[in-house]
Amino acid sequence: MAAEGGGKEMNEIKTQFTTREGVYKLLTHSEYSRPNRVPFNSQGSNPVKVSFVNVNDQSGNGDRICFNVGRELYFYIYKGVRKAADLSKPIDKRIYKGTQPTCHDFNPLTATAESVSLLVGFSAGQVQLIDPIKKETSKLFNEERLIDKSRVTCVRWVPGSESLFLVAHSSGSMYLYNVENTCGTTAPHYQLLKQGESYAVHTCKSKSARNPLLRWTVGEGALNEFAFSPDGKFLACASQDGFLRVFGFDAAELHGTMKSYFGGLLCVCWSPDGRYIVAGGEDDLVTVWSFLDCRVIARGHGHKSWVSVVAFDHCTTSVEDGEPPAEFSGSDEDFHEQIHFGAGVDRANSSHSRLSKRNSTDSRPVSVTYRFGSVGQDTQLCLWDLTEDILFPHLPLSRTRTHTNVMNATSPPATGQTTTTVSTNTTTATNSSGTNGKDNVSNSSTSGNTSNSLPNTLPRSNSLPHASNPAGGSTPNSHTGSSSNSSTSTTTSTSTTTSSTKGNSIMDSAFIATSVSKFATLSLHDSRKERHEKDHKRNHSMGHISSKSSDKLNQLSSSRTAKADAAKTLGTALCPRMEEVPLLEPLVCKKIAHERLTVLIFLEDCLVTACQEGFVCTWARPGKVGLLSSQNNPANSPSGTVV
Repeated sequence: MAAEGGGKEMNEIKTQFTTREGVYKLLTHSEYSRPNRVPFNSQGSNPVKVSFVNVNDQSGNGDRICFNVGRELYFYIYKGVRKAADLSKPIDKRIYKGTQPTCHDFNPLTATAESVSLLVGFSAGQVQLIDPIKKETSKLFNEERLIDKSRVTCVRWVPGSESLFLVAHSSGSMYLYNVENTCGTTAPHYQLLKQGESYAVHTCKSKSARNPLLRWTVGEGALNEFAFSPDGKFLACASQDGFLRVFGFDAAELHGTMKSYFGGLLCVCWSPDGRYIVAGGEDDLVTVWSFLDCRVIARGHGHKSWVSVVAFDHCTTSVEDGEPPAEFSGSDEDFHEQIHFGAGVDRANSSHSRLSKRNSTDSRPVSVTYRFGSVGQDTQLCLWDLTEDILFPHLPLSRTRTHTNVMNATSPPATGQTTTTVSTNTTTATNSSGTNGKDNVSNSSTSGNTSNSLPNTLPRSNSLPHASNPAGGSTPNSHTGSSSNSSTSTTTSTSTTTSSTKGNSIMDSAFIATSVSKFATLSLHDSRKERHEKDHKRNHSMGHISSKSSDKLNQLSSSRTAKADAAKTLGTALCPRMEEVPLLEPLVCKKIAHERLTVLIFLEDCLVTACQEGFVCTWARPGKVGLLSSQNNPANSPSGTVV
């Protein structure tokens, strides 16, 4: 959603923002765009996308950037926080007629200083393999559009492969290609290979090897984005029908499912260790889903319009070993500085092994912080922290809690493990289930037990509400004792299912609505009495989401089929009510562009954003600006136009 207005709107654009680890600054001299630097008239065009690759050359300038603007595709040397390459001299530039590039992806395995393999998807359904260094076009796939005529929404090389790639279309189908095979001169004939709830996988029947190798049909409506897990074994798909579906890629088995609060899902990403998936979409929310437990563990509300990109920051995501019992008595900033500083690539690479200690017999507590970001059509960048109190709600939280019953109704039980409660600064705690805004509300349909409220003084990182605990407040319980989570694959019978019965639960919630008829207006502040009084309002949209979203919701609802009206997912494990999971608030929520944002990528020294006007912006991480900081002053136009 483009901002309207004149000078006042200009002043709202932010050129820097502050987090606990320091100040991020926009580097106007590091900006990439079309050579003329004129804002692109983006009406009716496909989103601007950015891809990076490192060609491992010896000059120290190994990074390369590719981005599309309208009918044009550009390829430059990317210099990060240093001055950008000469925009008038791209390594490669292509202008297409009759179709527009929509997405692209480099193959990191084959990239060298002399050659790179770049896949480009197009609005008419074709996929091109090009080498922008040698400036040659290797192959064109689906050239005659016999395989699929709809727009390419996402293209990715299969991790670890030099020849296989996966392509998603707005038809809702995905196709697996091999660069060595041709596409044939006739439409492919398919044979069913595997079928499951709302998906099917077909092989291509042919006497000789041809593309596509496989066709996946997933859900209803467009398949907007997919993402491979860090180990390449699983595939997360975000669809216009509002469902996140996670598959075992090789076996084509459905691992788990999640439903958006309403509307379609537009984007998806994995945490660096593969334990969590974040999705965003037309409900203006970011939703955090646990891969192990197959359930929603948190939602984040900060955007005022559709969320277009979500991404984890592998450099700020950290895992710290603690000593039992651990207690931290410094300020919030001190604690997060301890976690974030020095959390570089080495730590990110070891996240998986260190996190796995939670599942071993070693029950030492682990301090975990995941950082992820999101950008949206509201032109805002949001940064979020996912911390222990959200990830492990069943851990001891206060001195007054001496039992192991602190878990949510939907938390997996820890079998055979005792939980040691660590003393904190909390001196009083209320067990009232009504007036405490920080209670873990359980849904009566999923658990017969009343929920346990948390003490008023309990720090809850960036989950809402937190008026009583300012950012600089004490966090005595930030990394307290823990029990070994050896039963992470064990699930409660009411909220999630194990792999052996997962098919049943998916069947039970079969062909679930692409839109819901009831929307909760409840906030975490509501008392039980207030909840009963507000029951009659549940046919309206959420109170804290803007009317603009409500308008979109009404349009979505009115266009759905009768089958959608009959399905009820709200309040189930697929789509918990708002009060049933923690609600995160963003660490940072800043308007950084004039047009809708379409790119967010975290790099080692910086983060990269891009908007629909065609400007690719570099934001230096704290301490990474160096002597160039004098060039970053608010007088420079942050939208990228030359002043």
